[in-house]
Amino acid sequence: MNPLRSAFVDRLIRLALEEDIGTGDITTESLVEPGMRGIGRIVAREPLVLAGAPVARAVFEALDPAVTVSIAVEEGSFIASGTTILTVEGAMRTLLTGERTALNFLQRMSGIATHVRNYLDMMKGLSLHLVDTRKTTPGLRVLEKYAVRMGGARNHRMGLFDGVLIKDNHIAACGGIVQAVSRIRSRISHLMKIEVEVSTLDQVREALDVGVDVIMLDNMPIETMRKAVSLIAGKAIIESSGRINAATIPGLAGAGIDIVSVGALTHSAKSVDISMDIDSGPFHERESAA
Repeated sequence: MNPLRSAFVDRLIRLALEEDIGTGDITTESLVEPGMRGIGRIVAREPLVLAGAPVARAVFEALDPAVTVSIAVEEGSFIASGTTILTVEGAMRTLLTGERTALNFLQRMSGIATHVRNYLDMMKGLSLHLVDTRKTTPGLRVLEKYAVRMGGARNHRMGLFDGVLIKDNHIAACGGIVQAVSRIRSRISHLMKIEVEVSTLDQVREALDVGVDVIMLDNMPIETMRKAVSLIAGKAIIESSGRINAATIPGLAGAGIDIVSVGALTHSAKSVDISMDIDSGPFHERESAA
């Protein structure tokens, strides 16, 4: 199933259009006659990794199913500035009214994919899997996590419903790792893995004693991580989170970490520069879509 052609994504697109259009596009409806047609080209204005072209297409199709949209670039591709991403042909009103919403999705998603690719470039040569977190824009998680995959990284759990991760506040609420793991193990399927977040070597030992599947080393200095890896000795998958950036990534080489989770993949990604040009009709200048 294509995650971008789901009922949930369709609702997101409708909500975004309602937010922008409201009771009507005053400018376009005043200037453009209903029968006027045009062709729009959505173009990259900087080098980027593409994510979200099918969402941009769906924006125009939601406004007018009669439009013709041709996507020219494969999702996840690195493209040069000046590359045409997609072409849309149809009623000029549809092109101008849908422009900003389509670009907002495309710029945000491609920004995340590009940011992820930059992280992977920094990690080249390291035997690590890069994954995201739940630090996403409320309501846009399915799109942002899709963009992470297009950038070349993997997804952590989608939400609270599809994976067990016992964090520091869960441990505090239950009185310890042993109590928390024992309680949750009695309530979940034997097929579901249990991950525990730890911040000290004593907690690593507790997690090993109760046989968890994944141990997350949270905000540990590199030297402490190395000691934790030695203690774990292959008895659990090891994830590292916190303090992962351009300065700390080189220190992970040879540390024995399996997975690195980075919230910044989504929460700190900058939107990239993409715009739409009208190729025909009375409007020949590049639209600013302010």
